[in-house]
Amino acid sequence: MKKRAAKVRRKKEEDEEDERLCCCEYVNSRGERSHVAACCCDCEDLDDAFDRFLKREPQRAESMSRVSEVLSDRVRVPWFWGGARKVDLSVIPPLVLLPALLHLAALHFLLGAAVLTALPALVLWYYYITHRKKGRTLFFLSLALFSLGYMYYLFVTEVLPLGGVAPGQVAAVTAGVALTLAALVVTKRDPGVVRPSRESVHSTVTYHGPSAERDPALNGGRQEGVTMTAVNRAGSGDDDGAEPRESSRRSEWCAACRAASPPRAGHCRICGVCVRRLDHHCVWVNSCVGQANHRSFLLTLLLFLLTSLYGISLVLQSVCPEQLLLTALLYCPGVYDKYSTALCFTCAWYSSIVTAGLLHLLLVQAINISYNVTEREARLALRDKSARSAYCGLVVDTGIYSRGFSANWAEFMQMGEKLNYPSPAPTNTV
Repeated sequence: MKKRAAKVRRKKEEDEEDERLCCCEYVNSRGERSHVAACCCDCEDLDDAFDRFLKREPQRAESMSRVSEVLSDRVRVPWFWGGARKVDLSVIPPLVLLPALLHLAALHFLLGAAVLTALPALVLWYYYITHRKKGRTLFFLSLALFSLGYMYYLFVTEVLPLGGVAPGQVAAVTAGVALTLAALVVTKRDPGVVRPSRESVHSTVTYHGPSAERDPALNGGRQEGVTMTAVNRAGSGDDDGAEPRESSRRSEWCAACRAASPPRAGHCRICGVCVRRLDHHCVWVNSCVGQANHRSFLLTLLLFLLTSLYGISLVLQSVCPEQLLLTALLYCPGVYDKYSTALCFTCAWYSSIVTAGLLHLLLVQAINISYNVTEREARLALRDKSARSAYCGLVVDTGIYSRGFSANWAEFMQMGEKLNYPSPAPTNTV
C-alpha cells in the first residue's frame, strides 16, 4: 500500500514537472504552450495581410486587429517565475525612435530643426488619437522614463568626457534623477480611489420599475416617491463613465461604478474608477491625479524641472564654454564640428522642449491650486460658461471652493491625510 502511494506521488510530481513552464515558455491566448523563439512562426493573419499587400488587394477590416493581437501575445521576455512575460507594444516605439531621432538630428542643424519640430507634433498627434479613444497606453510613461534615463546616460558618457563638470555637480544631477523617480513611484500609488461602502452597494430600497440609472428620462434620473440625497444619480444615463456636472457640494451617484461618490470626486473613463477630488488623468504617469497623490505629482514635476534645468545648464557650459548661458542654446558656433558635441547640444534642445511643456503644466497646476479648482472642474466650468476666466483660459475661478490664496494652499497641503473613510451611502427615504 505504501509503495503504491509513493508511486502515485512520484507520478504526480513528474506530471507537475512536465507542466511547469521554463523561463522562455508561456501559455498563449489559445491556451496552448508556446516558446518565445517561435514568435515569428506560423502567423496566418500576418501572412494573409502581407499577401494582400503584395497583390495590392484591400485589407480585411479585422485583419490588422488580429495581427496586432497576435504580436502583442507573442512579444514576450523570458522570466524566471511563471514563464515568459508579455510586453506591451506601446513601450517599444520610444525605446527605438528616441535614440534614432536624436542621433539623426545631431548630423546637421537643419535635420535637428526638422526632427525637434516633428517629434512634439507626433507625440501630440498620438495623444489626440489615444485620448479620443479613451484607451490606456504605456507610450507616454515609457517616453518619459526613457527620456530621463537616456538623457542621464548621455550626460555620463558624452558630457563628462568633455570636462568642466565637477563631481559635486554629477552627484547633484544623480540625486535629482533618483528623487524624481522616487516621487514618481509615490505618485503611481492609489490616487484616492473611492471605495464603495456596503450600504451604497446593497441598497434596501425596492424599485417597482426601472431604476434611475437605467431610465434617465424618468424625472431627470429620479423616480416618483423616492428622494435621493445623491444628486444627478443617473447623470447622463451612460455607462461609459461620463463625468457628472459639478453643480452641488452633496454626494453624487456614479452611474458607471453604481456607487455614491463624495463631493468633488470624478469618474475616470480611462481607469474606470471614481477618484476623490479628481484633477485629471495624466498620461505621463499613466494614472489619475487625485486627492491622495496630487501633492506627490506636483513634487514630481518640480523635481524633474529643477533636475532638467540644472542638467541643461551643465551641458551648455561644457559644449559652449565661451557663450553666455542664456544665449548658448540659440547661438553656439562650431558645435556641429564634432559629433559628440552636436549630440549633446541636440539633447539639450530636446530637454528644453520637454521642460517648457512641463513648466506650462506646473504653472497651470499652481494657478488651479491658488483658486482651489481642479482641472476637471475648470474644464466643466468653461464648457458650461459658469466661471470667470482670464488669460485665454489659463486662470479659471469657479467661485465655489475658493477661500483665499493662503487658505487654498493650506487645504492643498493638508489633503490626502484621511482617505480611509468609505464612500458616503445615499440616504433613501420612501
